Amino acid sequence: MDWAGKNIYVVDWDTGALIPCYLFVGVLAYSLYTYVEAFFSMDIQSWIYAHVNMFCYFRGTTRMLIPDNLKTGVEHSDWFAPKINKTYQEMAEYYNTAVVPARVRHPKDKARVEGTLGVVTTWITAALRNEKFFSLSELNQVICDRLETFNHKPFQKKEGSRYSVYLSDEKAFLTPLPATPYELSQWKQATVQFNYHISVEKMQYSVPYEYIKQVVVVRLTRSMVEVFYHHQRICSHKRLYGHSGQYSTLQAQMPEEHQKYLEWNGERFIQWAHKIGTSTVVTVKSILASYKLEQQGYKACMGILKLADKFGVERLEAACQKALTYTPHPSYKSVKNILSTGQDKIIKEGSMQNTETSTPDTNSYGFTRGAQYYGGKGNDK
Repeated sequence: MDWAGKNIYVVDWDTGALIPCYLFVGVLAYSLYTYVEAFFSMDIQSWIYAHVNMFCYFRGTTRMLIPDNLKTGVEHSDWFAPKINKTYQEMAEYYNTAVVPARVRHPKDKARVEGTLGVVTTWITAALRNEKFFSLSELNQVICDRLETFNHKPFQKKEGSRYSVYLSDEKAFLTPLPATPYELSQWKQATVQFNYHISVEKMQYSVPYEYIKQVVVVRLTRSMVEVFYHHQRICSHKRLYGHSGQYSTLQAQMPEEHQKYLEWNGERFIQWAHKIGTSTVVTVKSILASYKLEQQGYKACMGILKLADKFGVERLEAACQKALTYTPHPSYKSVKNILSTGQDKIIKEGSMQNTETSTPDTNSYGFTRGAQYYGGKGNDK
């Protein structure tokens, strides 16, 4: 397997800019049966998906994969002990095959693909250079059509074609495919926070609270998030998608003092807020609605309602009223800051001044000088 040297371009529909696409080429060593697909990037994700699609096209896997020493596949090139990318190695094990990178500056180790690259460049890249494509799928459909013609084209110096030799002499030696295609995974590191959650791709996933402050390894697939500590899986979650900041929390992983909040419910906090005032009720409802899991807002609601013990019921209601003038979704911190700085008192003072009848203040007017000062009438000589 290798990336072709020359690129094909897709035209951006809005701007007209040319977006380069890179051709992945995979070749079976005996029949020269070839697979080609275009990608926007040569990153590890494209590299893995190219292999998965190639195996489906070949309807089997080989016992050995010979890539070049590209960074997406080989992290450290060494003839005796090369270090394979962890995701690439995992994919190879899933398909029961082995990755044996070619030696650095030894193209003969993968002569089949090197020779085919030149033919593919002429047969596909050069043939499509004057055509315009507005999407990657449109480009790959045309590549697929030309690839079928390429694989069925008769050899010049021997009988048959790439496809006929593959079908008669090579396909029987391929390893059968697994029941389901390999699902791409990414590996990341994360530190368990004090709230016994880890942050991955801007989403929060709970971890047993015993691992607080520990560094864990996270495996991400399209549907699952698995957390490992010292090579042992400690928990797993369904992967979250959508707006950032969502929580996936398992009750069994919570400390006992946090589990007691599960005995509460949102209605209980709302009834408590009714004893304080309307603005407090609106604030509590807003906090409960801001979390996907209602229990995650209980701590903030408890904090706001307990402020009445320190500052009094009237001041808490005034602070919630003040916070709602700033935002429809006030937080515990914003309400507490209003109380700590005394901003809630401004509402009372302002209302009291409006009810009182103000008396003229002579000091608020400027001093008017008489005619005598300017030498006018009445100036004694």
